[in-house]
Amino acid sequence: MKALVYGGPGRKSWSEVPDPVVAGPRDAIVRVDAVTICGTDLHILGGDVPEVQPGRVLGHEAVGTVVALGDGIGNLTVGDRVLASCISACGVCRYCRQGAYGQCLGGGGWVLGHTVDGVQAEYARIPFADLSTYRLPASLSDEAAVLLADILPTSYEVGVLNGQVRPGDTVVVVGAGPIGLAAILTAKLFSPTHIVAVDRAQSRLDAAKQFGADLTVLADADPLEAVRQLTGGLGADVVVEAVGTPATFELCTTLVRPGGRVANIGVHGKPATLHLERLWIRNVTVTTGLVDTYSTPKLLDMLVAGQLDVGHLVTHRFTLDRILDAYDVFARPAETGALKVLLTRG
Repeated sequence: MKALVYGGPGRKSWSEVPDPVVAGPRDAIVRVDAVTICGTDLHILGGDVPEVQPGRVLGHEAVGTVVALGDGIGNLTVGDRVLASCISACGVCRYCRQGAYGQCLGGGGWVLGHTVDGVQAEYARIPFADLSTYRLPASLSDEAAVLLADILPTSYEVGVLNGQVRPGDTVVVVGAGPIGLAAILTAKLFSPTHIVAVDRAQSRLDAAKQFGADLTVLADADPLEAVRQLTGGLGADVVVEAVGTPATFELCTTLVRPGGRVANIGVHGKPATLHLERLWIRNVTVTTGLVDTYSTPKLLDMLVAGQLDVGHLVTHRFTLDRILDAYDVFARPAETGALKVLLTRG
C-alpha cells in the first residue's frame, strides 16, 4: 500500500510500505476513507517531536471502514464505519481508569503517527480498537466526523474545559488555525460575553468571525490594548494558546487578568519563558495538556444533533494520492487560506 512516510526533519514521501496486519487481539485494520493533516504533523516535520523516528507513517485523524479484527474485539464487526481517535487507550492502567487516556501507561496515549504507524495511508492498524474507535451513524459525513478525531476534543478539553470558560467570561484565543477555531466554536457552548481572536493572517481572522469571535486583532497590532479596552483594563478571564511558539505563549500571559486562566493547547518545540516575576502575585492559573478524548462521545452526539456547525473548517479537498500537494497547501495558510485539508480515497 501507499503511505505518507516521515524521512526526518523536513522530509516526507508518499511511498510503498507493507500492508498493516493484526498484531494483537485488540487491533483493528481499517481502510482509510478520509484523513486530515494536523498542525502537529508540521511540528514533527519541523523536528519539534524527536520521538518520531524516520520511517514512521504519519497521521492520527481518520475515518475508515473495518476490514480485519483481532479476536479480542467484540464490539466491532468487519464493514463497520468508524472514527479512529487520535488517542489510543488500554482502558485498564491507572490513568485510563481515571479517564486520562492521553497518559495511558499500557501502550496507548498518542501513539498513531508518533510511536506506531499512523493513518495517512491507504490502510492502518488501530491498537486498542475496542476503546479507541467509534462507530458512526450514516447521517454523519466523513468530512464532519474526521474532525472528531483530534481538533474538536482537543480544543474542547485542553482549551475550553481546562480554561474553565464560564458564562459572561471574556475569552481570547491566540491562533485562529483549526484548533483555535474549534476552541472558539466550543467556547460558545458556555455563553462567554466576548470571544477575541488573535492571529497574524487576516484570512484566519475572517474565519474566526464565522465561528463566533466578536473581535479580531492582528498579532502585529496591539492585542493587549484591544483586550484592555474591551475589559475596562482588566484583561481576559481565559486565554487559549493555540499556536505553540514562545512568543504566543508569552503573549497569552500578558493578556490574562488577575485570577484568570491560560490554557495552553499548542505543541511547543522550543522553551518559552514563564514570567513568574510578574505572574506570581496575580493568581494566574496556567494549564497544559494532551487531549484525553473522553469528550468524544458527547461531541459526536452534539455534531449529529446539529449543535456544532463545523461546515467551514474544511477548506481544501484532495484525493489521498495527492497528499504531498495537500501538505504544501496546509503548510502555507497565509497564502492559501487553508484551515483543514481533507483527503479521501480516489
